[in-house]
Amino acid sequence: MKRYIVLILLCLASIYALGQEKTHIKVYDLQTKLPLEFVIASTEKNWLATTDSTGSVAFILGSGTQKIIFSLTGYQKLDTTLTLPLQTSLNIYLKQIDATLDEVTVVASTRNNQAIENSPMKVEVIGTTDLSEEASVKPGNIASILGDVSGVQIQQSSATSGNSNVRIQGLDGRYTQILRDGMPLYDGFSGGFGILTVPPLDLKQIELIKGSASTLYGGGSIAGLINLISKRPTFKQQLDVLVNYSSLKEGNVNVYAAKRNKKIGYTLFAGYTNQKAVDVNKDELSDLPNANSLMIHPKLFYSPSTTTLLSVGYSGAIDNRKGGDMNVLNCSPNSIHKYYEGNRSQRHTGEYLLEHFFKDNAKFTLKGNLSLFNRDNSSNTVSVNGNQTSYYNEASVFVPVHKIDIVAGINAVGDKYNTISPDSTSLRDYDNFTVGIFGQCDIHIKDKTTIEGGLRLDNHKRYGLFALPRIAIFHRFDEHWAARSGFGIGYKTPNPLVQQNIEYSVLDLLPVNNSIKSEVSYGYNAEFNYKRNLAEHTSIFINQAFFLTQIDNPILFYRNSVGKIDLANASSPVVSKGFDSYIKLDIRSWELYLGYTFTDARNTYLASNTFVPLTPKNRGAFILVKEIGDLWRIGLEGSYIGQQYRYDATTTQSYFFMAAMIQRNISKHFIIVLNGENLLDYRMSKVEALYTGSITSPTFKPLWAPIDGRAINLSVRWKL
Repeated sequence: MKRYIVLILLCLASIYALGQEKTHIKVYDLQTKLPLEFVIASTEKNWLATTDSTGSVAFILGSGTQKIIFSLTGYQKLDTTLTLPLQTSLNIYLKQIDATLDEVTVVASTRNNQAIENSPMKVEVIGTTDLSEEASVKPGNIASILGDVSGVQIQQSSATSGNSNVRIQGLDGRYTQILRDGMPLYDGFSGGFGILTVPPLDLKQIELIKGSASTLYGGGSIAGLINLISKRPTFKQQLDVLVNYSSLKEGNVNVYAAKRNKKIGYTLFAGYTNQKAVDVNKDELSDLPNANSLMIHPKLFYSPSTTTLLSVGYSGAIDNRKGGDMNVLNCSPNSIHKYYEGNRSQRHTGEYLLEHFFKDNAKFTLKGNLSLFNRDNSSNTVSVNGNQTSYYNEASVFVPVHKIDIVAGINAVGDKYNTISPDSTSLRDYDNFTVGIFGQCDIHIKDKTTIEGGLRLDNHKRYGLFALPRIAIFHRFDEHWAARSGFGIGYKTPNPLVQQNIEYSVLDLLPVNNSIKSEVSYGYNAEFNYKRNLAEHTSIFINQAFFLTQIDNPILFYRNSVGKIDLANASSPVVSKGFDSYIKLDIRSWELYLGYTFTDARNTYLASNTFVPLTPKNRGAFILVKEIGDLWRIGLEGSYIGQQYRYDATTTQSYFFMAAMIQRNISKHFIIVLNGENLLDYRMSKVEALYTGSITSPTFKPLWAPIDGRAINLSVRWKL
């Protein structure tokens, strides 16, 4: 512990050793005179900084005459020549142009407003444009677009409910932390339907970190985290209405509206999804359940001054799913055809945020949420009803001092589960409460190297103190080549309610015994980047990344002699290692993405067949997009999923997945999209039966491939 304290003191002391004077500028809208956020300040060769919500930007350049460029999508670019250092503060005004506004990508997951390209922590962003396209292709949820990211696997855990979890770099879904605007939301009992109830139309961007991110966000980010960033209102009225229908009998209606003036603003999302039960493989059991989902997310914003922002919001999601025997779903059960599984869930979340900016771009943030979740899981034999209350509160500061950025904060996070019925349930209640303090220091050396060090101390009320250090480095060799690497420690406390590749009923779960230890992880990553502009409107970007994660004291879920699910620590670690490669090529109106992921994930505590089940060792993907003027956009994507080991040590087939879309812009505000998913109609049921036993009481096999088959959907969208 002493060496961590010494490291922090040395980092803070270096503030005074690296001091230089910063240039401070504020950027405003020429017409409204309101501050502009996300404006990029750059030289002709290098990115400098991005304005915050007050329009303020600060950067360091040498003395003398410097050419600075200010740019923001939707505004005319401004080139200006400044003599540095400035003797007084300077205001810059940008003029709007008549164009559709796209948000400029910024980093929220690193907490320090660094450009993604220069961050020691690798952050991959699914931006506004990609999410806008996904809203037209798969408007019901974001599972599809997350599954397109290399190294990320969407694992369906239930054939009847469609429940899925997100796996990163071969590790189980319980090691992936899901955040909404930097706050944990989906975990434990409430985590099962999290991704299935998040529509893309409500999001500005999605930020992904692969590998350990526990120092800033808590122990659960062992495999990585997914941060869902909500949209914020702009000064122009926004209205987006989307209607979609699929050949697999899914219909969606989503509406998003937003606007702000100088002090008050709002965003409002409302969405409804209806799915009819479909038996794709004709085995008399549904491959898609009857499902109805309603979500509403209003949010109010208030800016009493240009330096302060306050927002409050509510998010409500009601989801009702019922799958099983088609005779039951069609209201004609009998003594043989009587199996079904139903899930009725409600999630109600309140959230708040206070941001206050000081001079020199320092920022204080206070935020939190409270989430109430209820799930009623019923079948033809049993019914289980449970509640979970989750809460999160955080206070943090961001202080840039010359060439050093400091982030520090404290948070409290907890959840409490209780079983309402039946009384025979062994797991009656379960709760967690953790208080954590964290700090991070980024030192920028000669505008080419950034060293990042951080430490988190978490105190869990049951499992005690955890120290989570992290260190990373980024170095740019020249304008084409760059590299980064890092190391971090994480942990996961025992929780019988976390998501699994196989879905277990609460009725079967046993309480955690006192001998179970927490899981502790050690994560390493390294990567190289190459980018180059080959010609006008032609560029290439290459990324080669390597990863290694070791989880000590891994917790196993096993069925004991009386059929109950118990937990135990394995004697040896889980180790996942591999590499991730991708190339992105832009040639005028063409976009090409090629990716390959190699994952070697092992349960080293096993004597034989140590491979982690349902984890493909080889995965490849490509995306090809062509824009034809301003009217047409055509896309083709495909992926290769290699062999996977089943739980019985046999291997699955490898398979290909293909999708295509065509978009027609009827006008500036009216868009039609025709999309096809799984065009090759590959299904697990074409290889083997999805269940064993009788249709009266089926036992479903773990799913390793799609079961819903080919789907064609048509969406119509109107945007103001």
